[in-house]
Amino acid sequence: MALGQRLDLRQSQSLVMTPQLQQAIKLLQLTNLELTDFVTEEIEKNPLLDVGDKSEAPVDGEGPGFEEAFGDNSAQNSADSDTGMVASDSPIESGVDASAGDAPLDADYDTNVFNNDSKSDMGGGAGSLSYEGGGTIRGSGGEGDDRGLDQTLGEGLNLHDNLNQQMAMVLFDPTDRLIATHFIDGVDEAGYIMQEFLDDITDKLGVEAEDSERLIKTLQSLEPTGVFARSLPECLGLQLRELDRLDPAMQTFLDNLDLLAKREMTALKKLCGVDGEDLTDMVREIRALNPKPGLMFGSEAVQPVVPDVFVRKSPAGTWIVELNTDTLPRVLVNSQYLAELQDVSHGKEAKNFISDCVSQANWLVKALDQRARTILKVSTEIVKQQERFFEHGVRFMRPLILKDIADEIEMHESTVSRVTNNKFMATSRGMFELKYFFSSSISSAYGGESHSAEAVKFRIKELIDEEEPNKILSDDKLVVILKAEGIDIARRTVAKYREAMRLGSSVARRREKNLPK
Repeated sequence: MALGQRLDLRQSQSLVMTPQLQQAIKLLQLTNLELTDFVTEEIEKNPLLDVGDKSEAPVDGEGPGFEEAFGDNSAQNSADSDTGMVASDSPIESGVDASAGDAPLDADYDTNVFNNDSKSDMGGGAGSLSYEGGGTIRGSGGEGDDRGLDQTLGEGLNLHDNLNQQMAMVLFDPTDRLIATHFIDGVDEAGYIMQEFLDDITDKLGVEAEDSERLIKTLQSLEPTGVFARSLPECLGLQLRELDRLDPAMQTFLDNLDLLAKREMTALKKLCGVDGEDLTDMVREIRALNPKPGLMFGSEAVQPVVPDVFVRKSPAGTWIVELNTDTLPRVLVNSQYLAELQDVSHGKEAKNFISDCVSQANWLVKALDQRARTILKVSTEIVKQQERFFEHGVRFMRPLILKDIADEIEMHESTVSRVTNNKFMATSRGMFELKYFFSSSISSAYGGESHSAEAVKFRIKELIDEEEPNKILSDDKLVVILKAEGIDIARRTVAKYREAMRLGSSVARRREKNLPK
C-alpha cells in the first residue's frame, strides 16, 4: 500500500466556546443582585453605557437566544426575530409553545441599538405569557424608594466593638488590655471563644495560664451575659450565676446536658437529686436562657433572599408569574456620545477602542434580554407543571425533573439547570428556590400516578406532628399508613426522609412528647 499526502475537504459542526459565550452562560446562573454588580462593572469599563431609569420606556426590538449559541435550537431562534410586541394586559393564548419562538414581551430591545435616539434602553425586559388552562405571565415593575428597611437603618455596633468598649472600662493595665484585645478577636458571632484558640494565643504571647484564666473570668463579666464561654454549659452557667440560680443541682444538670438531649429524664433526676417537679422547673429555666448571646449584636448584615420571580393568582383564577424587574439592572447606550466620539476619533487605536465598546454593549443587551426571557419561560413551565401545588399545597406536588421542563420548552437540560440555580420564586405559600419544584418520584402502591418525594416527606411530617404522646408511630407503622394512602415506600426510605427533616426516632419522639413543657 503506497503512502502519500493528499488534501480532503470535510464539513463538520462544532461548538466554539468563545469568551462572550462563556460569559453569557455565566450570566444565566447569576442572581439579580449578582447581575447588578456585573452590569455596574461593565458600565465602569464602557464609557458608552449609562445606568438606565426604570421609568423610561424601552424601545422595540429583539435579541438572539442562548439556545442559538448552544447550537441545539436554531430553528426556534430564527423565528424569534419575527416576534411582535404585545400589550401586558393581553395574554397570549398560544401558551408557552417554544416552537413558536420566545414569547412576546411588553418591551423588547433593538439589536441595532446605536441607530436609535440619543439614549436607547437596554436590558431587564418584562413580558406577558400564558398557558392553556391558566397562568398569565407578565413583567413587573415598581416605583418609589427601592431601598429595603435594612438599608435605611443605621449600622449598629457589632459584638467586637461593644466588647472592646466595655473591656476598656474593666481593665486598666496596658498588658492586660493587649492580651484581652487578642481574646476579643477570637470571639465568634455567637459570643463563644474556643479553648484551642486561647491556648494558641497564650503560647504566642507568653502569657501564664493563671493570667489567661484571670482575664477570661474578667471578660466573662461583660455584656451580654454568657460571652467568652468556652462551651454551652459554661455559657448557660454564667447566665444562671447572674440570676443567682447556679446551685449544685443546677450545675450537675448543666454538666449532663447530653442526657437532656436524649430525653433521659429519669437519669437526670437521679444525678441531680431532685424530683420530677423540680426537674421540670430546671428545664423551664434552661429554656429561658440565651444559648447564643453574641447574636444580640449585629455583625455582618445578612443578605436577604430576593425573589427573581413572583407568582400570584389573578381575580379571574389564572396564575400570574412576574419577573422582579425592580432588581433587574437596566442600562442605556449613549448614542449621541458615540456619534461625538466617532467624529473626533481618527487614530486606529481610538477606532478599535470604540468598536470594542460598541460590540460589548451590543452583546450585553442581547445577554440581558435573553436571560430575562429564559427565566420567564422556565418559571412559566414550572408553574404549569406544578399548578396543583400552588392550588392545594405540598401534598399535591408532582414528580418533576429538569428534562421534563427542557422537553416542554425545547431547551437543553443544562440551560434549565443554570436558570434554576440560586433563583427564587415568591408565592402565596412562601419563598421557594426554583430547584425546590424538582423532586424524584415514588411509585404508587396501586399502579396510579407516582408521588413526589417532597409530597411524601410532607406527609410523613404531618403524621409525626399529629402523633399523640401515647401513640407514637414507628417507621414500620408509617410505611403501613403511607401504603394505605397509595404510596409504595420502603422502611429505609421513610427513615432517610425522617432523618433528613431532623425528626427523631419513635423512641426519641416519645421521650420528647412526654417532656414537661
